[in-house]
Amino acid sequence: MKRLPAVIVVLFLMVVCLSAPGWTQMGPVKAGSGVKAPQGWYDISVPLKQGMVYYPTDPVPPKIYRYSDRALGSMVTMSMLEIISHTGTHIDAPLHFIADGSTISDMPLDATIGHARVIEIKDPAKIRVAELEKYNIRKGERLLCKTRNSPGVYEASRYTEDYVYLDGDAADYLVQKGIVLFGLDNITIGHAKDGNNVPRTHQALLGAGIYILENCALAKVPPGEYELVCLPLLMYNGDAGPCRAILRPLN
Repeated sequence: MKRLPAVIVVLFLMVVCLSAPGWTQMGPVKAGSGVKAPQGWYDISVPLKQGMVYYPTDPVPPKIYRYSDRALGSMVTMSMLEIISHTGTHIDAPLHFIADGSTISDMPLDATIGHARVIEIKDPAKIRVAELEKYNIRKGERLLCKTRNSPGVYEASRYTEDYVYLDGDAADYLVQKGIVLFGLDNITIGHAKDGNNVPRTHQALLGAGIYILENCALAKVPPGEYELVCLPLLMYNGDAGPCRAILRPLN
C-alpha cells in the first residue's frame, strides 16, 4: 500500500555497464505467464514491467527499461528500475504506517514463509467480518484473500477504483484472531473512497505486528492450504519491499 513519503529505489541488475546506454522498453508480461515451476505450484507475483498499474498518489510511475542491450549492439544487457518500495507484489512492514515501527530488515523470515491459507471472498464490495467468521481463522495463520479483483485490477492498463478491499471492522477482527500475515489481490488493502479506511486497516494490522502482502496474483489459485515462500528485498530500514511470492499446495 500507499503511500507515505515514498523512497525511490534504483536497482541495477548488473554491476558494470561497458557500453553506451540503449533505452529499450521491456516487453509486456502477464502475471505468472511463462514461469517455470513444478506442477501445481503457483507464482502469485505481479511482474515488474513498464506500464504496470501503480497507486495514483505515487510520486512517479514505475520506470523499468533496458539500460543497455546486447540486441542493440551493447556488450552487456542491463536493466534499470526506478520504483518506490510499494511497487508490484510487495510486503508492508509496520514502519509504513506506525511511527518507529519495525522495518523490512527487521522482519522475521517466518512471517512470510510457512503454512498459508487462500480463501475466496464472495462479497463484491468488501471483506467483512460476517464472511470471515465462516472460515474459522486460527491464531498464527497466514491468510490470503482471493476476490473478484483477480486478475482484472493488477493486469489492467491503469489503476481502477472498483475493487474489493478490507473493511475496518474486519481488520480489527483479524487482529483479534492473531494472524501473522494478511494478503490481498490488489495493490492496497484499503480504499481511499471509504473515509479513513486506508489508515485504519493498515494501522490495525501493522500496529499488531501483522505483515501485509499486497498485489497477490491469485486468479489461477484455488482456495486451500499452501506453503507460502515469499521474501521482500532486503531494504535496510525499509517501510516495504517488492517480493517474489510462491504457493506450493499442501493437499
